[in-house]
Amino acid sequence: MNLRPILFGVITLLASLEILAVDYQSHFTSDNQVTIVTDSGDLRISALAENVFEVHYKMNGIKQLPSYAISNDAPGAEVTLIESDKELRLINGDLVAVIDKASLNIRYFRNDILILEEESGYFGHQALVGFRFKLQDNEKLIGGGERVLGMDRRGHRMPLYNRAHYGYTTESNQMNYSMPAVLSSNKYLLLFDNTAKGAMDLGHTQADVMQFEAIGGRTAYIVTTGDTYPQIIESYTEVTGRQPLPARWTLGNFASRFGYHSEAEARDVVAKFQAANIPLDAIIFDLFWFGKDIQGHMGNLAWDPETFPTPETMISDFAKEGVNTIVITEPFILTSSKQWQSAVDANALATNLAGEPRVFDFYFGETGLVDVFDENAKAWFWQYYAKLHEQGIAGWWGDLGEPEVHPHDMLHAVGTADEIHNVYGHVWAQMVYENHRKIAPNERPFILMRSGFAGSQRYGLVPWTGDVSRSWGGLKPQVELSLQMGLLGMAYTHSDLGGFAGDNWDKEMYIRWLQYGVFQPIYRPHAQEQVAPEPVFHDEQVQQIVGDYIRLRYQLMPYNYTLAYQNTTSGMPLMRPLFFTDESNMELIDNKEAYLWGDAFLVSPVTDSGTSEQEVFVPKGVWFDYWRETRYEGGMHHSLPVDLNTIPVLVKAGAFVPMVDTFMTTQAYSSESLKVHYYHDDSVTHASGEMFEDDGKTFGSIEQQAYELLEFSAVVNDTAQFTFNRAGFDYQGKPESRSITLVLHNWDKTEVTFDTQTLARVSSIDKLAGQNQGIFYDADNKLTYVKFDWEKASHSLDFK
Repeated sequence: MNLRPILFGVITLLASLEILAVDYQSHFTSDNQVTIVTDSGDLRISALAENVFEVHYKMNGIKQLPSYAISNDAPGAEVTLIESDKELRLINGDLVAVIDKASLNIRYFRNDILILEEESGYFGHQALVGFRFKLQDNEKLIGGGERVLGMDRRGHRMPLYNRAHYGYTTESNQMNYSMPAVLSSNKYLLLFDNTAKGAMDLGHTQADVMQFEAIGGRTAYIVTTGDTYPQIIESYTEVTGRQPLPARWTLGNFASRFGYHSEAEARDVVAKFQAANIPLDAIIFDLFWFGKDIQGHMGNLAWDPETFPTPETMISDFAKEGVNTIVITEPFILTSSKQWQSAVDANALATNLAGEPRVFDFYFGETGLVDVFDENAKAWFWQYYAKLHEQGIAGWWGDLGEPEVHPHDMLHAVGTADEIHNVYGHVWAQMVYENHRKIAPNERPFILMRSGFAGSQRYGLVPWTGDVSRSWGGLKPQVELSLQMGLLGMAYTHSDLGGFAGDNWDKEMYIRWLQYGVFQPIYRPHAQEQVAPEPVFHDEQVQQIVGDYIRLRYQLMPYNYTLAYQNTTSGMPLMRPLFFTDESNMELIDNKEAYLWGDAFLVSPVTDSGTSEQEVFVPKGVWFDYWRETRYEGGMHHSLPVDLNTIPVLVKAGAFVPMVDTFMTTQAYSSESLKVHYYHDDSVTHASGEMFEDDGKTFGSIEQQAYELLEFSAVVNDTAQFTFNRAGFDYQGKPESRSITLVLHNWDKTEVTFDTQTLARVSSIDKLAGQNQGIFYDADNKLTYVKFDWEKASHSLDFK
């Protein structure tokens, strides 16, 4: 059904018929909220955290659903209320809400600057509810979740309805993970806390109006502000929840395709990675694990005994080799599946209007849909996960959870299909996450799922960008997609490396995509099986280039794992937009060709065939080519040389980058021997960095204070001092001492004392490797290597 003509017709009527006119009667305060009583219902404004308001219109006759976005751990904040004859002024930190008593319209200020203003505010209609806000001149809007529209989404009208876009390339207005939220250049983030089918209109229908609308659901929104974009994201994720720290293996290399047909085939794939000396941490089984064919078996939820005769032995053998096993599940239970009658008997399926299981046809066969909103249905569904976990399954892949087909006349425990469609994947992930935590409280759940809602990150949901075309066009939008999602909390959004859809093979494109993947949150090549997505099935050149990049990914594990820690503690995304480097430069908001990987790296993927040089905007500061050590002044565009072995990767002057030697699986990971790279430039006189370490697997290590922070700092003038400080706590496997090699780039000072001891200079890097301490200077590359044992809590290196 095409809602667009209907919605436009309703919008036309709203101005004259249905904009809600309410009269202020009184107000009262309780805890952290103010409730305004009107003749049509209540308006409740709550301080969910410092600088965060929830605005909830509970109007008479309008059905309300619970908030799925707000975390139970939202801290709340004190509100100061100042009343005058004409208005109420609510003060929460730097965010001030001013409510006009006559119209009940609300204006929002940060530090006395108007950042957001309701236009007509709330509207209600039998077929449509929502909110209207004024847009300021030159205001830019990031948001809407997974779309391919450019970074600034102002001027677009976007469906709020999770729907797969198979084989997309350089344009898409509707994909798997819509997000009803915007991050504005006016320094606010606005979330429409409504899960129902609808739309967000960012100045498309009326150039100066932003409108959120839905066919029903919760009539509430959340607004937050901050002095910087990272502060806004930190406040937003404080309220909607933070991503739990993933297991270290999550950041490793995955073997995955659609799909492995047998136990023998899967064992062969793992053996090929080992023979090629390419690290591997996980293997993912698509739907063939429960059936020989694509159609007819979905819902079996058990291993096919003919093609997988000894699954528990296979899983155990993989685990001994450091390879974790992940299986796909879907919420569709086919009438032809082995579990159909069990699901019917348990009342586990969403129903039709007569209260019977709603049966419908889709690609995989005649089916019902698990009602994940029903407690009995959850218990029925979870029993199969529990058995798989007993067999040794380490992670979960939830697919088709938009849901891909969701009849509008289907009923769930809390509402109609259209009312809760966009939160189905969110609730499914919550079910898996919370039950996994109950049966294995020390484990960190891994949940790969392509659809969800605002706040899904608190259940460990790891999204990907859907069934992208296996083409250059499919590669081009991947930075935009991950940045958009990361800014709204979903920091582990990633792509099927190499592309998914299609049987074409483009060797250069494949290499470029897998090179980019080193600097995205999850490293998972995945595709339809006509062309193998795993590098071990391709020629020697592919295996060498891609293998070197995967090994680099593993060498960067200390740095990448620290990015995961920063995301868990502050909401900071791993992939960060360039406008974080200069928030006054509005043009940088539109940049989707390059991004920051943490604070240290700038990455610009190669997305065109035959590229020998690539123009990159280099942010302010000084940056060094990671491959060639070339120095670049920031604040301007530069043309960077590339060949098939390299993509543009720059490192910021003043950055500390901790690394380790290559290892084959995170099971063998150790930080006892570290290389800490420091990129020196005379323009940087003070620098600092950190590295997070724990056992890599125990849930709640941060809360339980079972971790260590390694802190690096540099003060560089005519002389230089580097300080290394061990902070934090204890954890199982923590090294008592670490062997450190400090690698100083663009550096020629070679007289150094370690604490009070002068270090001897050696003649080669090989000799340095055989000693506990010393210094070697590589004059050809202006690299200085300083080696020492980090035993005490703090050490210093002083250069003259």
